[in-house]
Amino acid sequence: MHLEFDRLFEQVRIVDETLLEEYSENWIRPKLLNSPILEENYKGSEESDISENQSQKYKVIEPRDAQIEALYALNKTRQEGYSKALIQAATGVGKTYLAAFDSLSNQRILFVAHRQEILLQAAKAFKKIHQTENIGLLDQDHKDLDAKILMASVLTLSSDQYLNHEIFSRKAFDYIVIDEFHHAAAKSYQKILDYLQPKFLLGLSATPERMDGRSVYALCDFNVPYKVDLQKAINRSLLIPFHYYAIYDDTDYSQMRKSGGRFVIEDLEKAYESSKSRSLSILKHYRKYPSKQAIGFCASKAHASLMARYFTDNGIPSAAVYSSSSKDPYALERAEAISQLQEGKKRVLFTVDMFNEGVDIETIDMVMFLRPTESSTIFLQQLGRGLRLSKGKKYLTVLDFIGNYEKAFLSAALLSKGVKKANSLVSIHQLSLPEGCLYDFDLELIDLFEKIKKSKRTKSEWIKDEYYRIRQTIEHRPSQREFFENMEDELLDIILRESSLNPFQNYLAFLNGLGELNEEEKILMNSMAGKFIYCIETTAMSRVYKMPVLMSLIDQEHQVIRMEVSDKKMLEQWKSFFSKNENWKDLSKKGQNLSFQEYRECNFICVSRERTARPAQIFFAICAFIKKRGNEIMAKIKRNP
Repeated sequence: MHLEFDRLFEQVRIVDETLLEEYSENWIRPKLLNSPILEENYKGSEESDISENQSQKYKVIEPRDAQIEALYALNKTRQEGYSKALIQAATGVGKTYLAAFDSLSNQRILFVAHRQEILLQAAKAFKKIHQTENIGLLDQDHKDLDAKILMASVLTLSSDQYLNHEIFSRKAFDYIVIDEFHHAAAKSYQKILDYLQPKFLLGLSATPERMDGRSVYALCDFNVPYKVDLQKAINRSLLIPFHYYAIYDDTDYSQMRKSGGRFVIEDLEKAYESSKSRSLSILKHYRKYPSKQAIGFCASKAHASLMARYFTDNGIPSAAVYSSSSKDPYALERAEAISQLQEGKKRVLFTVDMFNEGVDIETIDMVMFLRPTESSTIFLQQLGRGLRLSKGKKYLTVLDFIGNYEKAFLSAALLSKGVKKANSLVSIHQLSLPEGCLYDFDLELIDLFEKIKKSKRTKSEWIKDEYYRIRQTIEHRPSQREFFENMEDELLDIILRESSLNPFQNYLAFLNGLGELNEEEKILMNSMAGKFIYCIETTAMSRVYKMPVLMSLIDQEHQVIRMEVSDKKMLEQWKSFFSKNENWKDLSKKGQNLSFQEYRECNFICVSRERTARPAQIFFAICAFIKKRGNEIMAKIKRNP
């Protein structure tokens, strides 16, 4: 008996945090439970009312499912020393309620968004969770500056009128939430983030990729403690499954102009307006699948108006929805359009980008992509408009019209849980969809994908094309950092894996190869300074001492390279570096803090002799010194303040 026990025990895994995370990541709700769950929670996953007492002023709402996991992750990340975090969760999972729960222990809270609809929805959520009436708005029409919980428009808050010590001190808010965090790289958001200094900053986004031309991960210290993507949300029945139909679009995109990597709108409008067969194909496929409320995403205002007119003329009551639409007889303002759609007066709304964010219409049962998919961020946002749970809705129908453009495969790859690189050309047979989902591709598309795969650029050509695209977008020669932050994710993954292609390991030589250096810069590249830059670019950050040593070479206040560095300055930087976030974990192979939390406020003794030398000599001398003595100094040499 004991032998059998030992045999079984050898197969047992300890139930620790790693195992629980793995289980959560792969768990799929049993099919027998799906229908009751969808029916029970048809109002959506933003809230879960577990009890209601008529004598109480507020319903009692508690976190559930993914929200519970995210709250645990946020609490843990604060214990590890982080003061910033980004939660990445699919649209409809309940990010706003999550923020309301997580901020409960704070005295003053700021919620920042760029649309009034988002602010009003957030105000309702925070009111329910915090059970308070002390919630105010700061926008063009409201100035509730003294509210405990302030819902602020980014446009209003970012003005000099409010970002000053007379109105808001830098530490006026304990907890700040930035909704739709993928916008946070914009100047208005940057101004707010640079001025305010909360105890904790929480970013919320379904798709935090480089939508604004630079990585937003840096704005939250690259700290993403919790993710729940589209596939995981559907598998848990937090979102509705989709039926995806990829339909061949015979529009010729090969001769269309591009600007900043995107098709020129005028070329798209001209092609769509002149193609009656395309409009007929869209109408035919719409009628093929049952739908009561649909949204069609168009390339431009003119395209949206064209489609609304064509559908209406063919017996499908429709409207175009876009800004400044008062002169268009087929267009409606957004609020009126939504109302008519929900009342059944309209069957389809054709829009450009107005429904990407901040609009919740749970009853949408069809979305149509009527223009080239060029951005994974926008595609997933628009898809999310129809994935919310709703009574009687079993799935979302997705009609995607795909033509002969470079990223024709993008949307299909984004829907697959088995494809890690969204921009990868994949075989249709490799796609692995979430539970309850299905896909169907026109045969012409399968042939098209193969042609694109065969004609794909070499990696070196791709890097050069990407450089010129970014140069055109930012209107100047990109710095090494700008090139990195604006680069497409898939290409970045490739060059980080293949060092022979990596332009960041010798950026001056890369620029020289493109003819981008002037004569003075060419001299610099071949000098001792150029060799020093190359040394830094190629130094692997595989030792705990290297990053603080490199940072000690920079005068942070004036943002210049120091021409001399003392041991004292270097150890001050060491102390600063390991005081941030969870960097202190690197001081020990076991990941423990070596009592760092106890002595990080002490003054450190360093050797008395100051080193003064040229930067290149400084680098090698200090690296050698720290490698030999650094950990010893940090762990053993300290003095009372």
